[in-house]
Amino acid sequence: MPETKHLRFNAFNMAAPSHNWAGLWTHPRDTSANYNTLDYWVDFARTAERGLLDGIFLADVFGVYDVYGGSADTAIEAGAQLPNSDPTLIVPTMAHVTKHLGFGVTSNLTYEHPYQFARRFSMLDHLTGGRVGWNIVTGYLESGARGMGHARNRLHDDRYEAGEDFLTAAYKLWEGSWEDDAARRDRAAKVFADPAKVHRVTHDGPYYKVDGIHLAEPSPQRTPVLFQAGTSKRGQSFAARHAEAIFVNGQTKPILANAVRNIRQAATSFGRAPHDILVFAGATVIVAPTRAEAKDLHAEYRRYVDVAGQLALVSGWTGIDFSTFDPDEAVKYVKSNAIQSMVENLTVHSDQPIKVRDLATLDWIGARSPFIVGSPQDVADELIGWARDADLDGYNLFRLVVPESLNAFVDLVVPELQSRGAFKTEYAEGTLREKLFPGRAARLHHTHPGAAYRHHGAAEISGAGHVRKL
Repeated sequence: MPETKHLRFNAFNMAAPSHNWAGLWTHPRDTSANYNTLDYWVDFARTAERGLLDGIFLADVFGVYDVYGGSADTAIEAGAQLPNSDPTLIVPTMAHVTKHLGFGVTSNLTYEHPYQFARRFSMLDHLTGGRVGWNIVTGYLESGARGMGHARNRLHDDRYEAGEDFLTAAYKLWEGSWEDDAARRDRAAKVFADPAKVHRVTHDGPYYKVDGIHLAEPSPQRTPVLFQAGTSKRGQSFAARHAEAIFVNGQTKPILANAVRNIRQAATSFGRAPHDILVFAGATVIVAPTRAEAKDLHAEYRRYVDVAGQLALVSGWTGIDFSTFDPDEAVKYVKSNAIQSMVENLTVHSDQPIKVRDLATLDWIGARSPFIVGSPQDVADELIGWARDADLDGYNLFRLVVPESLNAFVDLVVPELQSRGAFKTEYAEGTLREKLFPGRAARLHHTHPGAAYRHHGAAEISGAGHVRKL
């Protein structure tokens, strides 16, 4: 990757006391315990936009982390992604105090219905002026399934099959129900919308059924920018077909490079160009004016990681109860109904045995992704190097100490990247999709499967997904 290519960055956060690192909320300079206040999110958004970041990527999880020790007690004590809030609720507030910042919102489709979900994201797209994206997840916690009244979660691959069905129905609603000029707002004629240009959608799929008119008029992007994080074999196929941006993890360059290569190759099998998909890796960055200061800061942060709370998170992510392991025992591969790609990265793809204690250490193994500590020059070198060697487009910056860590990145790393021509110096105009894909329209690219459901004249979107002329 030439250094003149602009890297892209999202600030990665979650509406919970702890996100990727349990316990850091106890750091005396951290404000994450205020996750349920508007001021916390307003400040975070303003900092991200001050740094010209592409967006805020909001994680979410449905359920509690109760695999560790067979109980949620450890996660509750540590504030390990519990309590948490629906991230869609905080986006409009952040959008109101920013002009360009995008918002990638994680929402679990398994416990949604396309009819209600499509309306919610259309409205978010309206309220943000076309700056919203959807991180498509299907859920991995059995506790979430039980909470919703199900005996157990769907099997791993079945979740993606349901996702295919959900997206087909959502595409029909977003792309095909309302024509572009249907909402006339004609006061003199007393016509808000032209009924001839608003169309009924039917969908009769194996998991979801729809028979109705989309409840929202067309938003700036219609379909939100689609993010996805699947890197298992089935997940890669799903992401290569639907995602416009993919979030990957991997603690070494070969792991990341292989995942990116597989995704780009899979995209071509669906008639898409390899780089139609942007790939973001997770990254933990600890930066200070000098390398020595950054190392001291790293040592300081490490002291606040809650080991049991972190193992509770990893147990939930992998489906493996690490409370039954000796800390010096190596992690072994097991077939999981949780996040399969994470289990594979920690075992079969790792170039060395990973011990259980490593999983709760604030370091490159525990991070499961690029882990960078140093001066602004060191960090810029590493970010550019990982992107070049693994064919990455950018990074999701893991939350550490808020607001300190994001402020440091904005004040120290951004200017260094700009001086090398590796980061933008101003925002482009347009929607999130137009910013992420310069030269593209605000709406889905014609090679994307969702574009097939666009309305072309007076028509009804049929259950088979074809546009049928009336």
